[in-house]
Amino acid sequence: MLLDCLAALATIACPKTRLYETSRLAYVSGMTTPAHIAMFSVAAHGHVNPSLEVIRELVARGHRVTYAIPPALADKVAGTGAEVVPWHSTLPGPDADPSAWGATLLDHVERFLDDAIQALPQLAEAYDGDEPDLVLHDITSYPARVLAHRWGVPAISLSPNLVAWDGYEQEVAEPMWAEPRKTERGQAYYARFEAWLEENGITRHPDAFVGRPDRSLVVIPKALQPNADRVDESVHTFVGACQGDRAAEGAWTRPAGARKVVLVSLGSAFTRQPDFYRACVEAFAALPGWHLVLQIGRHVDPAELGELPDNVELHSWVPQLAILKQADLFVTHAGAGGSQEGLATATPMIAVPQAVDQFGNADMLQALGVARHVPTEEATAESLRDAALALVDDPEVARRLKELQAETAAEGGTLRAADLIEAELPRNRS
Repeated sequence: MLLDCLAALATIACPKTRLYETSRLAYVSGMTTPAHIAMFSVAAHGHVNPSLEVIRELVARGHRVTYAIPPALADKVAGTGAEVVPWHSTLPGPDADPSAWGATLLDHVERFLDDAIQALPQLAEAYDGDEPDLVLHDITSYPARVLAHRWGVPAISLSPNLVAWDGYEQEVAEPMWAEPRKTERGQAYYARFEAWLEENGITRHPDAFVGRPDRSLVVIPKALQPNADRVDESVHTFVGACQGDRAAEGAWTRPAGARKVVLVSLGSAFTRQPDFYRACVEAFAALPGWHLVLQIGRHVDPAELGELPDNVELHSWVPQLAILKQADLFVTHAGAGGSQEGLATATPMIAVPQAVDQFGNADMLQALGVARHVPTEEATAESLRDAALALVDDPEVARRLKELQAETAAEGGTLRAADLIEAELPRNRS
């Protein structure tokens, strides 16, 4: 589909971050009036996870935070201390096979519009008489922006991936939509979207409504943003990753005698890749002293990979951040969450993108000098091994990773995001 800076490092590396901590202490001492803040998202790990630490921080500052989310991820949200507002979604669930989304651009966007239209009455009813002072929303939560307009309260987008830059429409959106716009189906999609917006008192074009928020916090490092110099930072503020310590997800211990540890993970969605996993085993298991941690997701039967050597761990899920803090190499699909976790832990990466923004992220990581982009069709045991050996012992890669780790920590992460959200709260609230 279209993840906290390391707090100790940030505090040491950046005087600004010490100011963010001072700000938090000032809040706790009673300088800011508690508010009702409502967060809205769809049930997708890559869209919910980036918001969780920000929500946890807002709750810790004394705000009442409600979080509208389908039941599939309600427990994860409840762990932040927010009040869960459940709603029914028609979108594929968070662990659905990617094929459930369809194969074309229109397949995807129609699903989001259908879901938004049916969700709006549910959410309006859930918040009737309990309207918030401010709306936070994932980029996919169209009803949230409609409701903020209806309630007359500020809305802030929490973007878990890249944002539009000056010229994005001409360079990316228009070419991508050129053919679908010519079709009857594409025209019907736009007509339906425009009619829905107009029914709700919004006159903006659907493209601007979706891609041009009034205010946005970007929860990825600026280093991962294409054409960052052309992003309007009066609208979009890069706060970097907001990951938290993830202790609740579990710990991991590096095996004694492991000279190099490599983690392989294609995230939570695009994991039906048994041939790729076999190539990873062949690439790394035979290297002397190497230890392979292989996350295969829920769509692959371990039996498909055959008998594995003792230096290979096989899991359907792993505590990724805990492992990356100890790993020497990360083989990743280059989703926004995984990419920034690699930067935050200064881990060299082999990027094997599977869909949407992952291809651009892979190119960005390679251009930054901290990764190799290996297309799936070229991800043989030999190419993976060659890329790994070139990365893990290169002092220039290690230097660039340390630089980027410090840069991303200096963006402020969770504390800065919470400060900026509080700054947007209406000054005169009942």
